[in-house]
Amino acid sequence: MDLREISPELVVSGQILPEEIPALAEAGIRVVINNRPDAEVGPDMDSHAIRAAAEAAGMEYREIPFNPGQITPEMVEAQAEALALPGRKIAYCRSGNRSTVLWALTRAGAEPTDDLLGTAANAGYDLSGIRPMIEALAQRGR
Repeated sequence: MDLREISPELVVSGQILPEEIPALAEAGIRVVINNRPDAEVGPDMDSHAIRAAAEAAGMEYREIPFNPGQITPEMVEAQAEALALPGRKIAYCRSGNRSTVLWALTRAGAEPTDDLLGTAANAGYDLSGIRPMIEALAQRGR
């Protein structure tokens, strides 16, 4: 599992496995945010398997599937709500990139665009391609 810290409250990762959930809980993660559509994975690591493992570990679970190139305002709002839940969170997808994109979009206007892009870059994600989207959201007040 490749955990990349975005903030003290959020780490992102590629696909996690149900058997990794107890270790995440022990490490202080309280919320699991699944940004990976079930069509990309098999039943052993789909939303049902991850939800069951998270709930068995006493964690909150949110499912916000993000198909590449298909961002909606509802997804950004749902991600913002999940990120506002108490406790440390993990958001995951195939590589962590889509989870980082959604995080940046939720922060549009709250933090300077350059800071968001810098945080993402420090975690290994190049979000420069969504700069115009971040700036448009910031202008509209997300």
